[in-house]
Amino acid sequence: MFIGHKESHTLPLKLKAIADAGFDAIELSMPDILAYGNMLHGREPDPKDYNTLVEIGKAVKKQAEEHKLKILMLQPFANFEGWPKGSSARKDAFERAEGWIRIMEAVGTDMLQVGSSDAPGISSSIDDLAADLAELADMCAAKGFRIAYENWCWATHAPSWKDVWRIVEKANRSNLGLCLDTFQSGGGEWADPTTKSGLVEGISREELETRWKQSLAELSRTIPPEKIYLLQISDAYKMDPPIEAKENEEGLRPRGQWSHDYRPLPYDGGYLPVQDFLKAVLETGFRGWLSIEVFDGKGPDKYSDMLGFSQKAMSSLLKLLGQ
Repeated sequence: MFIGHKESHTLPLKLKAIADAGFDAIELSMPDILAYGNMLHGREPDPKDYNTLVEIGKAVKKQAEEHKLKILMLQPFANFEGWPKGSSARKDAFERAEGWIRIMEAVGTDMLQVGSSDAPGISSSIDDLAADLAELADMCAAKGFRIAYENWCWATHAPSWKDVWRIVEKANRSNLGLCLDTFQSGGGEWADPTTKSGLVEGISREELETRWKQSLAELSRTIPPEKIYLLQISDAYKMDPPIEAKENEEGLRPRGQWSHDYRPLPYDGGYLPVQDFLKAVLETGFRGWLSIEVFDGKGPDKYSDMLGFSQKAMSSLLKLLGQ
């Protein structure tokens, strides 16, 4: 769960709030490691100073153990796959992978989340993308680690669950599976932040609903439950006015902009078919980790403290499962 919005919301306090609300685990993000490093040493470490990050990771592990929280995975590992052979970008991607694997060892997690790349200039070949994921999976397997590959709905070549599943199947590694996400699928296939309706347009509403139901039925039918490593859960606000249908100044595509700031808890102002997607995932037979992954720019105005937010997150999850 993503929590905290003030400088005073330090990692130890975040962990206490999450544990007190009844959660069993956290997803550890690189920004949290950097912020904790800043707290410990008075300056934020270089994201590629892996010796320092490993030491910070060991301190994070102790904090998590104090609160009896498992570190489910390290994330988000981005823009890894598809770079041209021999390019400096490809060299950097594999150097980052080696560094992140060291951090995984330090924090005591066995899973790395990889988001489907949104970089321009990468290969569109499923063979190339799968080969890179297979190579990364082999690097992780040497340490007993797994990769949870997630479709990011603004990705360059793999924005849907079906795309990442094809890549995972092609890579064919026992330690390579999926991180599914209610926002990434509902916000990619059914909703659109650039339209006035908030929905994918160019087809009738009836056709949109039919295609969405067909996608969910296919997911339930085709993905083995053991290949789903976790399901991330969040909703999304309908954008009014809509986001402009172009990249922003940082080069982030509209759905990426939407993802960063407009993802509330279920039942807290969003409009995505979150329950539909959860039901489809459960119908595969999956009974694994459910994770609240919320990026809510309105959160600081809505939640006065981290414990209250954590408790609301737990209650929204229980309501979702109950329905």
